[in-house]
Amino acid sequence: MPDAKTPQDQAETTRRIRFGKLPERIRLEDTTQAIPATTPDPSRDSYNHDEWLTRNAL
Repeated sequence: MPDAKTPQDQAETTRRIRFGKLPERIRLEDTTQAIPATTPDPSRDSYNHDEWLTRNAL
């Protein structure tokens, strides 16, 4: 019976079909997701760096 496969040969064939090639590469850009932690506050960015000058100089 040269055509009969042993259970070990069948297991090897099944393994090669399932794990025979590596999965496709995943780009790093596809693995991360950027979500802001909080919503932007427009009043937070309205600080005037020269305001101290007008308060202290006048």
